[in-house]
Amino acid sequence: MATAAQWVEGARPRTLPMAIAPVIIGSAAAFELGGFKPVNAVLAALVAILLQIGVNYANDYSDGIRGTDDDRVGPLRLTGSGAAEPSHVKWAAFGCFALAMLAGIVLVVLSQAWFLLLVGLGCVAAAWGYTGGRNPYGYLGLGDLFVFVFFGLVATLGTTYTQAGTVSGPAWIGAISTGIFAMALLMANNVRDIPTDREAGKLTLAVRLGDTAARISYVMMLAVALLLPLFLIYDHPWVLLVLLLTPLCLMPSWLMLNGKKGRSLIPVLKQTSIINLGFSVLFAVGLVLSGGLA
Repeated sequence: MATAAQWVEGARPRTLPMAIAPVIIGSAAAFELGGFKPVNAVLAALVAILLQIGVNYANDYSDGIRGTDDDRVGPLRLTGSGAAEPSHVKWAAFGCFALAMLAGIVLVVLSQAWFLLLVGLGCVAAAWGYTGGRNPYGYLGLGDLFVFVFFGLVATLGTTYTQAGTVSGPAWIGAISTGIFAMALLMANNVRDIPTDREAGKLTLAVRLGDTAARISYVMMLAVALLLPLFLIYDHPWVLLVLLLTPLCLMPSWLMLNGKKGRSLIPVLKQTSIINLGFSVLFAVGLVLSGGLA
């Protein structure tokens, strides 16, 4: 029987900033459009957080029963370590998905954005299909693409739309950037796991690229995500605030490029998560301040 502390660790709370970041950006974009709605923002955050926790438990269950986590470095795996029954982890994932859908339904009703019901079902299907089912797309090297789409574009633009009833150029730029940061986090995670993933037949993008190219791609993702808002500086000069994060990007980039392996890469995951959260806050502040100049 897993303890409460083990269940919390199994939820991988360090990944939660990746769920919150797009909501912050999307809400700031809605504010600039004159449509910010605090209740809708909170509901969007609940959906994102619950989906993230659900994904983490689902991955724990699916990788655990496949044996992928038998010799894994990093956070506790409830299934792979034997700390919890596989069925309990699976139902924890399903419970999170159900709560996310409930919050999502309330958000759709409030916003009257009925087409988002289908989007929500797609989110849940993608969350389970990453490592679950007969042909998990995470084992085919497609996880990075789905992370970009759902934890970048869908989460950010969906947040903006459910508040303002439309989306904007800044919302798109912010969505793309935070989606790329999410891809960078996944890449760092998968670079750490290349040896065990290759042995288990889990052909992530990191495995397909190879160790060196995967590490270089991580650094390129950070650079692109951080510099993309420069396209907005003509009308939104305060988005230059995001460049304050440049020093924070140096250490994880150094760790990746210097070939650190195993547990030495765990700080990269934490730092990447913090960078994305910091980006979302500074980007949001930049939009609000620039709007005040208009």
